[in-house]
Amino acid sequence: MSDRPESLPTPERIVALGVSGGIAAYKAAEVLRGLQRSGCTVRVAMTKRACEFVQPLTFRALSGAHVIVDDYAPDNPDPIAHITFSQSVDLLLIAPATANIIAKFANGVADDFLTSTYLAATAPVLVAPAMNTRMWEHPATRRNLDKLRDDGVEILLPDAGEMACGTFGPGRLSEPQRIVEAALNILSKQTVKDLSGERILLTAGATREEIDPVRFISNRSSGRMGFALAQVAKQRGAAVTIVGGITTVAPPAGVELLQVTSAEEMRAAVQSRIRQASIFIAAAAVADYRATEPARNKIKKSADRLVLTLERTPDILGEVALTRHEGLLVIGFAAETEKLAAHAREKLRDKNLDAIVANDVNRTDAGFENENNAVSILIRDSEEVIELPLNSKIEIARGILDEIVRLRARLQSANNSAVSTA
Repeated sequence: MSDRPESLPTPERIVALGVSGGIAAYKAAEVLRGLQRSGCTVRVAMTKRACEFVQPLTFRALSGAHVIVDDYAPDNPDPIAHITFSQSVDLLLIAPATANIIAKFANGVADDFLTSTYLAATAPVLVAPAMNTRMWEHPATRRNLDKLRDDGVEILLPDAGEMACGTFGPGRLSEPQRIVEAALNILSKQTVKDLSGERILLTAGATREEIDPVRFISNRSSGRMGFALAQVAKQRGAAVTIVGGITTVAPPAGVELLQVTSAEEMRAAVQSRIRQASIFIAAAAVADYRATEPARNKIKKSADRLVLTLERTPDILGEVALTRHEGLLVIGFAAETEKLAAHAREKLRDKNLDAIVANDVNRTDAGFENENNAVSILIRDSEEVIELPLNSKIEIARGILDEIVRLRARLQSANNSAVSTA
């Protein structure tokens, strides 16, 4: 029987996305998807004018939930939706927010579902304005924005650029990724800071080992899992540094990124920062071999067969574990195609790790180049295999970090007991 505490479900973060009527309404679909990729559940409300730009069916298909336009509509499942909708979410996000909806919010007008929801909201409110430059700069709009700020509403200033009407200037809706990051920043302030004081050094992505100036040895890692771990760790209070190889996704905002290409460069970057770290997570897919003598010039296609002599790349994880300083937790990853638990346990033991995260890279619904993952976690001195079933990589990251927090607490308790009996 395991002495491990029962896993507590990760609190579900629910975002209410309000869409008002402007040409930028189509970008709200990208905002919704970005929030979902970050582990949020999104519920959508639209004004009637917004429906003239994007149909509710679009958001229903993406969110998997009823989209509310009129809470008195016959198909609305909740007759007091403006109360339950607004008071059961962690954030109310309005994107795009037109000059009209901003004016209504600022002056307490509640003549439709979205404005009634705003007045009834108990969650933080984030507004992403989008309008013509002249409307944005009008004194009335400025007064209304000042009122909202006084009421505690967060305003994400619009970008400057070309408008749909052909004019240039401020007023264009911020890019969806920037809106998502602003929303996550607000949500992170509500997150338990159980990693406060930890300094996490994390590797992510793939390395490239040069064969000649145009060819290299690499793998299919996108960096998404490592970046998800960095994002969630930052939200939970850790100071995070990423040593990033080649990636196909954008890194999270607010973390330090050291960009490298080869395994040797990754090794040097890790060694330069490891003394300051309290947790090392090796999530990168480091190429195991490199060309012994890379060609200085492009190898010409002059023969039917090319023979390469390869040598092992440095064992970054093994070196960190072997030379670790006191208090450093060392967490490895194992990408396997068979005998997942057995091979992971062998790596856990041979490299003297504190924990290892294993995933089956044969799966087509998880792992490399996928937004989802399913992993098994093995902990030093425990026979238990902790299974995290298929979920978004953000949710998998939360589960992995939950186990790291438990591991830290267990080790601290053991150390305290040893000191008290000494």
